[in-house]
This record gives sequence, structure tokens and C-alpha cells, in this order.
Amino acid sequence: MLKLYNTATRKLENFKPTTEVVKIYTCGPTVYGYQHIGNYASYIYWDLLIRALRLNGYNVRRILNFTDVGHLTSDEDSGEDKMEKGAAREGKTVWEIAEFYEDDFMRNFRALKLSEPEVLAKATDYVDDDMQAVNLMTEHGFTYETTDGVYYDTAKFADYAKFARLDLAGLQAGARVGFSSEKRNASDFAVWKFIQPDEKHAMRWDYLGRPGYPGWHLECSTIIHKELGEPIDIHTGGIDHIPVHHSNEIAETYAAYGCELSRFWLHCNFITIDGEKVSKSLGNIYTLDDLKKRGFTPMDFKMWVLAGHYQGTRNFTFESLEAAKARRLHWRNRIALLYQENVCASPVLQSILEAINNNLNSPEAFALIDGSVLTMDDWQKVDELFGLSLIDDTPDIDDETKELIVQRAAAREAKDWAESDRLRDLLAEKNIGVKDTPNGSVWEYLS
Repeated sequence: MLKLYNTATRKLENFKPTTEVVKIYTCGPTVYGYQHIGNYASYIYWDLLIRALRLNGYNVRRILNFTDVGHLTSDEDSGEDKMEKGAAREGKTVWEIAEFYEDDFMRNFRALKLSEPEVLAKATDYVDDDMQAVNLMTEHGFTYETTDGVYYDTAKFADYAKFARLDLAGLQAGARVGFSSEKRNASDFAVWKFIQPDEKHAMRWDYLGRPGYPGWHLECSTIIHKELGEPIDIHTGGIDHIPVHHSNEIAETYAAYGCELSRFWLHCNFITIDGEKVSKSLGNIYTLDDLKKRGFTPMDFKMWVLAGHYQGTRNFTFESLEAAKARRLHWRNRIALLYQENVCASPVLQSILEAINNNLNSPEAFALIDGSVLTMDDWQKVDELFGLSLIDDTPDIDDETKELIVQRAAAREAKDWAESDRLRDLLAEKNIGVKDTPNGSVWEYLS
């Protein structure tokens, strides 16, 4: 039985879907710039969730969104739209920015061998649906209009503070940064923003007789309603989404459609880099391409991510990434050994699955793999579960290479060390090393 920690209840719960198909929504990237390794860590964790569900026999339908409008730099209701910021930075249109960074995200998504969502949803494709949702919220008495937009009145939703355990009284007393005098409550948020006369905003739609654009939070609840229907089984995201973005999604869905948004909520923790928050000002933002330049593959990074728990605090260093790379190479060479020897494996696969079914406990599963003998079928299941391309990246060597190993063994037997060294170097050019054991020569991959 798969058990997951549900943020909504703050409990570990048995997971059982409401229908034959598990409905999942993952908050995707705002496509105004390159995604850094901390961003991709979350998608690696949710890929493990998808793979675990499928290995448990479930069918999955997942939506991942691209935020290409409405996400302001403050993450709330003030500041510049992130897409406009990206366009200004690069001298391109917002549409060009969106397309470029969507493509770049998916290039890395596929390099990480992540399970493709059934639907990739762009926020701009759902603006008409957003307007209909705002109409419904207004009809149900949950909104009010100000000079800069249509706002959700959180006082009308009695459970607004419940999900994030918010202190609304304290929030009201301190007020959020940039609190507008027109807002009735500090926690109120825009479901639609009006474009001001002096404001440059390329993406605009007419609503209520004025040009504007949807609030950031609205796209997710609208996409979920149209593509999956409520309640969905699992909603995933980062812990930073809990107090604002996800609380607002829940409120919008209740106001527009009168129902629960999601049964389970899963949130992953941040990673730090060298003990510091990921920040441009600190110069510690790394992309997957940056790691590649330093000799690391996307699979090395994925190995590092999955060595920790999705709810745990993780600190990235290049030393720890080097260790993850070495661990993955060791696992690959255990597979290489299976091409050369008969192995009597221990019954460990079920224990690995049980670890993953306990709230996606990948660190425990990795420890079991480290300490057990696996068959090729076991490694195949490990690849299905973690998507590490261990077998694909570890093919058996060809006959020509095997012959070089035989010749090297003969040279050593004849004490022809020069020839032995020459053959060793030829093998190294093929990325193959040879260990001499009491039972003969054993080859392995060097990288």
C-alpha cells in the first residue's frame, strides 16, 4: 500500500484514488528564464511519484503547466510580470521568450529521463476559461473590484487559513508587502489584473470593458477544472507554494465550483547550494548545462537528488555531486559484472518497493540497493522506478573489446608487460578498465 504525506492533513496516509485513473497536477515553471538545478530537483521527485504509482499498478493522467502570463515578480499582486521582465532583458517579445524557455525546459526534462505529462498546459491557452471562473466567483459573492483588478475576498471563505495554518489576524496587523488600501484584507489576492494606462504589458485581454490579464494563481485552478475535474487525487509543488499560491488555488476552486480541489497535496523542500539559498546575487545559480561543463551528466544530478528525501533539506556541493556520480558508476559496474558472472541474488526487490511506498523514501531504497545483490531483472525494475538509465548506459562490450581483454591476459601470462600496458591503454580509449582477480580478468566502465 502506497503511503504519502498529505500536507492538507499533516499526516502520512494510505493512498487510494477515486477512479481507475490517478489525476495529478504539477505546478510547472514560469518560462521567463533558464531553470536552475533547484527547480529541476522538484520535477525529479515528482517523476519518482509517477513511477511509483505505475509500479503499483495505477494508470496516471498528469498535467504540468507553463506559466507564460500573470506571474508577478513579487509572487503576489505587485511588481512586474516575469514574462515582461524576461522580454525586456533579452530584447524579444514575450511570446518569443515563452517559446524559447518552454523548449529549453523540455530539453532538460527529457535529458533527465522524466516521465512526460499527458498534457503540457500553457496558461495563455486558458484565458477564456479564467474569465468564466472569475464570473462564477463574482456571481457567488467572492470578489470585489478595485482600480487595479478584481480581488478575491478571503473573508468570504471561512477555511482560507486552514490549509497553510495561516495567522490571518497577525497577517492583517502586519500587512503584506505593498498592501493596497483598496484591499479589504491583507490576504486578499487578484484573480484578474487591469492594465494601467502607463503600464506596458504585451499580453492583454479585454474583460469588464478594460484590458487586463489573469492572476497567477487562477491558471492552475482553471486548468485543473478543465483538464482533470475536481477533486484531483494529487497536487504537487514546492513548500513555498503552501502559504500563498496553493491556498489561493483552493479558495478559487471553492468559490467558482463549490468543491474540494485536491485530496492529497505533496510538497518538496528546497535545496541550498554550499549552504546558501539559491540566489543570483550570490552567484550560485547552476543550470544542468553548467554541470555538464564540469563533467557531470543529468543522470549524475538525478542520482544526487534521489539520494535524499523529497521532504528533507538538501545542500548541494560539487563534492556531493561527485560522490553521486561515483555511486552511479558503481551501480553500472555491478550491472557490467552480470554480463561476466552468474549471480545468486538476494530477495531485495520487494523491500525496495516497500521503501518507496513509504512516502517515496528513496534514500532507504538506495541503501538497500547498495547493500544487496541484484539480478538483471532487479536492475530493470530499479531503472523503471528511478529512471537512471543504468542498463541503457551500461551495454555489454563487443567481441573486439573482449578479444583485447583476452590478449591482455595472455600478455600478462607471458610477462610481456609492455604489450599488456599497450592493450590496457587501448581498452581505456574504449572507456573500459580491467581488474585482475584470482578468478581471472574482470572488465568495468571507467566513467
